[in-house]
Amino acid sequence: MDPIVALDHLEVKFDTLDGVVNAVNGVSYSVESGRTLGIVGESGCGKSVSVLSIMRLIPNPPGRITGGKILFRGKNLLEYPENKMEQIRGAEIGMIFQDPMTSLNPVLTIGKQISETMVVNNGITKEEADDRTIKLLDMVGIANPEERVKEYPHQFSGGMRQRAMIAMALSCRPDILIADEPTTSLDVTIQAQIVDLVKRLQAEFGMAVIWITHDLGVVAELADRMVVMYAGYVIEEANVYELYGNPSHPYTLALLKSLPRVDASRGGERLTSIPGFPPDGITVSPGCPFAPRCSFTVDRCRHENPQLIDFNSDHKIACWVDVTTGKER
Repeated sequence: MDPIVALDHLEVKFDTLDGVVNAVNGVSYSVESGRTLGIVGESGCGKSVSVLSIMRLIPNPPGRITGGKILFRGKNLLEYPENKMEQIRGAEIGMIFQDPMTSLNPVLTIGKQISETMVVNNGITKEEADDRTIKLLDMVGIANPEERVKEYPHQFSGGMRQRAMIAMALSCRPDILIADEPTTSLDVTIQAQIVDLVKRLQAEFGMAVIWITHDLGVVAELADRMVVMYAGYVIEEANVYELYGNPSHPYTLALLKSLPRVDASRGGERLTSIPGFPPDGITVSPGCPFAPRCSFTVDRCRHENPQLIDFNSDHKIACWVDVTTGKER
């Protein structure tokens, strides 16, 4: 099956007073219709920048896409004029942003913000959009939707605002939904509800999903494939069972070791943290960007940055070391 969205060696840079930040460095990944791609990594690793590039929402200046392609149904979005992208955003590619309080307009009612999206993109009447808005709010689990459409964002709880954002993102039935850390500010109970909601709506609409998070635990039951990013690079990619069952990059292994487990397999082992800090993206060293923080580092890691290569038929890694033996490959 051909991917609905594919990034091909995408590069994004930001001009700052301190220098040029290399935010995304030749990143490639794709997702097919009806499938879910999870993208994980620390803050600043390039996750959000890569998906904002799909939407062509990188602010310029200071940001600029300097290389690669973004293919949507085989067409390069980077070649589209802005008026064409305005037709695609919302109508064909929906997005849930990280903080619904800053993404929603505080002076417009929830109903107005959802319905105007459908009026603009679907060409329906205001009355039809209002009726559909009520149905959407009911679909995402908001009680008394006939009354809640008249309320403003500050009158909604955090979880309800996120549900309203999901309703808005799905209002035009997009082919792909991008969720940029949509559960970060929510408690674990509401997180689980949002994940289950997206899974149910995906099954109903048959859309593709890209789910961005820094928490491997959130997407364990949601994603079909996983991409792990670090310092603007994809450093591991595999199907979800392979990645959790056989993590093969030291960074992925460290992320998993920092997660609490509900089974007894740890045998009392303490949770571990990753020492040090991620690179700033300005100073580019010739070696692996994770080498200063890695417990598996060999001399080659400090002088040569590994490329993403096939580890097996469904698993890619960018590492010089076999984490099972600690020896260079």
